[in-house]
Amino acid sequence: MKCKKEQNLKNCNCTYPGCSHKGICCECIGYHLKIRQLPACCFPDDVEKTYDRSFEAFARAWNL
Repeated sequence: MKCKKEQNLKNCNCTYPGCSHKGICCECIGYHLKIRQLPACCFPDDVEKTYDRSFEAFARAWNL
């Protein structure tokens, strides 16, 4: 499967400077899950900017 990085970047809300996974969703998801986090795209923009990508932050953001 060919990566659609340029297309993915249009929807990527990651604001972390220097992120090497930006636009490469399969790497991003794998990286974050490995460290028990979720990627930026799972969060509203205001929450994403805090860089707290924990499962707990996800639950708070979506009132779960």
